[in-house]
Amino acid sequence: MDTQRLVLFFVFGFSLLMLWDAWEKEHRPKPVPQAELSSSATTVPTPASKSGAQPSTAPAAAPVSSVPGAAAPAAKGETLVVRTDLIVAEIDTLGATLKKVELLKHKEAKDSSKSLVLLGAEHHYEAQSGLTGEGGPNHRTLWSVQPGSTTLMDGQDAVEVRLTSQGKDGLSATKIYRFKRDSYVIDVALEIRNAGAVPVTPYAYFQLTHDGKSSADANAIASTFGAQSFNGYAIYTDEKKFEKVQLTDVDKGKTDFLKQSSDGWLAYVQHYFVSAWLPPGKVAREYAVEKLADGVYAGRALISAGPIAPGAGATVTVPLYAGPQEQSRLVAVAPGFDLVVDYGWLTIIAWPLFWLLEKFHGLSGNWGVAIILLTVTIKLVFFPLSAASYKSMAKMKLITPRMTKIREMYEHDRARMNQAMMELYKTEKINPLGGCFPILVQIPVFIALYWVLLAAIELRHAPFMLWIQDLSALDPYYVLPVLMTITMVIQTRLNPVPPDPVQAKVMQFMPFIFSVFFFFFPAGLVLYWLVNNILSILQQWQIQRMFDRDKPAHAKR
Repeated sequence: MDTQRLVLFFVFGFSLLMLWDAWEKEHRPKPVPQAELSSSATTVPTPASKSGAQPSTAPAAAPVSSVPGAAAPAAKGETLVVRTDLIVAEIDTLGATLKKVELLKHKEAKDSSKSLVLLGAEHHYEAQSGLTGEGGPNHRTLWSVQPGSTTLMDGQDAVEVRLTSQGKDGLSATKIYRFKRDSYVIDVALEIRNAGAVPVTPYAYFQLTHDGKSSADANAIASTFGAQSFNGYAIYTDEKKFEKVQLTDVDKGKTDFLKQSSDGWLAYVQHYFVSAWLPPGKVAREYAVEKLADGVYAGRALISAGPIAPGAGATVTVPLYAGPQEQSRLVAVAPGFDLVVDYGWLTIIAWPLFWLLEKFHGLSGNWGVAIILLTVTIKLVFFPLSAASYKSMAKMKLITPRMTKIREMYEHDRARMNQAMMELYKTEKINPLGGCFPILVQIPVFIALYWVLLAAIELRHAPFMLWIQDLSALDPYYVLPVLMTITMVIQTRLNPVPPDPVQAKVMQFMPFIFSVFFFFFPAGLVLYWLVNNILSILQQWQIQRMFDRDKPAHAKR
């Protein structure tokens, strides 16, 4: 197989890979119809006895008690609005539930004049918490608000919202939301009091609900680039590490993840953003993910709050993260939390690429400039390999007339023609596949960077210069793709012309065919490939000029 055919093979293979990925996403199994779901309540384990001992680091199996399900409550609550420097949150006194979280530093995908709403009614996306059992207090109970400010004032580091509720059997609870400056972490605490006559061992649950539909960002990416990032629940533990919970598996009742642990966290992951309950380490908890009768998914962490003696109390505190997938923040929140950034199957290459990109952004202050610096760095790393490949291609170009003559001489004897070609390669010390190495090396880097530019929220709405105001979106005027096509044409003309007229025609049109893909890639990725091509052209031109001086020595007839 000669160089041109190998190039065509890999271009065609890459195209098939992208098409297969898009087809698989489109034809994956559909969710089970809601009519097939039979239960309107969620079940979680509770201790078998109200007077049991303190649980061990992993909860044992026990009878079940329900977390209130999706039935519509009779009472109505009021809405508390909490404002900080980063978010605007809404808490409903019915359930003391975090109903809405608006991110002030991030804009909606479809309307850049509006702040992005992460938790909200559009996707039934809520952060619920309470005590298991119908006696409450829980997310169906009416809570009372204690007086206090709900706005983070200048000079304040945090603002607290307190709500109280009375349950059955003498149990009462105070739920405390603590919002902090320059943070997307909200501390949620349940202070439980036992006013009854016997000890109790209540369980506290911390739950995220979602309808499972993709966000506007994910839909825009899928429709434009044919790619879909992960949308669903994720669970992290020291034992099993990062586990994705596919919503299609939840529909089928075939989820497979570690359900009992003494560490870890539970999150709902979507494109660019994430929310997660982050129980403190070495506290026994149980994780559960299921679909309720109204079609809404629920993922929760369950933690024991007992035993609590009569007249005594206990506190369970579980922080909630609700914000962007900014890696600098994720790393500081919890172990393994940065894994929610979905870089696809080439994560091992994507991580160092983003690390370098972030370092270059720190130097330049511009993500477009950072991409250019990253491109130059990658080119320098692969310079020896690229130089060897371009030398091989330059030699191939010099012996093209001799290759054409051999094809004409042995036109009807393919075996003799191949033998003569191999003798020519051996005599001139040419590797006929050497020119393909730059492409082979760059394909994994290209795909990894593709996912970095799609998944990294740092590049969302990040401007470069002039008309490029969002490196994660298409070039609005297609200037970069057109320039990219021009550079590909120049590269083709620098390469040796195939002796076969059919192959020569194919290679002539290949830049235009292949460049079609770049009209649908994010501007940042096209910028990377454009700069890479310009550097390759300069390198190849210099090597070709060197060989042109020695042409009489190589172009023997």
